[in-house]
Amino acid sequence: MSTATPATPTETTAATRTVVEELLRRMADGDPERIAELYADGADWAFDWPAEELGRGETPWIRERSSRADAAAHYREIGAHHVPEEADTRIERVLVDGTDAVVTGELRLMARPTGRRYRARFALHLTVEDGLVTRHHVYEDSLAVVRAFAG
Repeated sequence: MSTATPATPTETTAATRTVVEELLRRMADGDPERIAELYADGADWAFDWPAEELGRGETPWIRERSSRADAAAHYREIGAHHVPEEADTRIERVLVDGTDAVVTGELRLMARPTGRRYRARFALHLTVEDGLVTRHHVYEDSLAVVRAFAG
């Protein structure tokens, strides 16, 4: 039996915020392997996209994932399909309550295959447990993304 004192709600919220802020820093740095270190194997990944649009050839990174290796692949695929020098993600809010966090903002990207720029508003719902992301649910303007990549 563990004698460790359970974290208070304030401590849990602070720990979640620390992990989320580190995740956002690593995303900004663009190193898929370092980003993936913050994800738990078995993480719950989901995208608010129509099922028939998930994992299409133009947008292969938009699909469900579960492992740390999947997380690294996700960020590599995003990088391969966008022009990094044209990326400008704007974080508007990071809201944290216990183990849950919601990040809102706007993506400003250029699709590498078409050269089209797009903006997509997003919300990212994360859950952090034991210092790792266990939930990664994305809600974004899928129409803007599809239009940018449409041939």
